[in-house]
Amino acid sequence: MQRRNEVAPRNTADIHTLEAVALAATCRAAVASYAWVGRHAQKAADAAATTAMREALADAPGRGTVVIGEGEKDDAPMLFNGEVVGDGRGPDFDIAVDPLEGTSFCAKDLPGSLATIAFGEAGTLWSPGPGFYMDKIVVPSPAKDVIDLDDSPERTLSKVARSLGKKVSELRVVIMDKPRHKDLIARVVAAGAAVQTPAGGDVGGSLAVLLPALDVDLLLGVGGTPEGVMTAAAVRALGGGMLGRLVPQREEEAAAIRAAGMSVERVYERDELVAGDAFFVATGVSGGALVGRPRKGGGGTVVESLLISRGQVRHVTHTIFG
Repeated sequence: MQRRNEVAPRNTADIHTLEAVALAATCRAAVASYAWVGRHAQKAADAAATTAMREALADAPGRGTVVIGEGEKDDAPMLFNGEVVGDGRGPDFDIAVDPLEGTSFCAKDLPGSLATIAFGEAGTLWSPGPGFYMDKIVVPSPAKDVIDLDDSPERTLSKVARSLGKKVSELRVVIMDKPRHKDLIARVVAAGAAVQTPAGGDVGGSLAVLLPALDVDLLLGVGGTPEGVMTAAAVRALGGGMLGRLVPQREEEAAAIRAAGMSVERVYERDELVAGDAFFVATGVSGGALVGRPRKGGGGTVVESLLISRGQVRHVTHTIFG
C-alpha cells in the first residue's frame, strides 16, 4: 500500500469548489456519452465520455492526480493512472474515475450506465497499481463491523442479517451476472436470500446498498478496482462498511501484482481504500433507479446527478447548454 501524505483538512470553500468541478465533469461526460446510447458502440461511447470529462477537468482549480482510472483495465481511452489535470492554482487532490460506468448498458440502451468520479484529499485514495480487479463486500452502516472476506457466503449472510435485524430470507443481495460468480450466486440463493444479478455496474449496486430507499442489503463479488475505490469514497462518506482484496483475473495481471510487491492475500478496509475526506459524484446516462437519463429542457439538456459527501446524499439537477 502506498504511503500517504499528511495533509491539513481542506477548508469548506475548497470542498464546494471541487464538488462543482466534479459535477461539471460528470455532467459533461453524461451528455457526451448519451449521444451513443443504444448504438452498440461501447468504445465510441467511452471515448466521448472521457474526452468531455478531461476537458471539464482541465480548468479545475488546483492539481488533480488520477490515482486510479479505467484506461489500463479496459484498454479504454484516457483517463489513465498518474495523469494530472487542473490549472495548478489551488489544492492538490486525488481522483478516481470511470467516465462511463456500465458501457454495455449505454451501448444497449439498458438502465444503469453512469458517468462517475470521486475526489479525495491528496494522498488519500488507494492506488492498486497493476491490480485491475478486486473482491468486495459492501454493507450499510449497521453491518459494517461484522463483515469478513474470509467468511463463507452463508456465514456472511447470517452475520449481516443479524446486524440488520432481518432473517436471511429477507436479505436482498447484488452480485454481478458474470461466469466467475456462478457458484456464489447459487450458494446465496440456496441460503435463502434474494439476488439481483445485473450484467455489470457494481458502482450502481453498491450505491443501492447505501441508499435505504432502494432496498438492497449487501453487495458481493469481484469487480473492477476503479469502481472499488470510487465505491469506497461513497461508503466512507455515508458511514457504511466495505472490504476489498485484489483478485487478478489473468496471469499477466497476477504477475504484474507480484512484480509490484503487492499481495493478493491482504484485505483492505474501507478507510485504507479511502483514508481521508472524499466525495463521490454520479450522473445518469441511460437512466435507472438512481438517476434519470439526460433529457431536453430549458433550452439545453437536463441531467440528474448524485453527490455523496460528508454524510449527505444530494440529488442535483443541472441544465447543460451548448
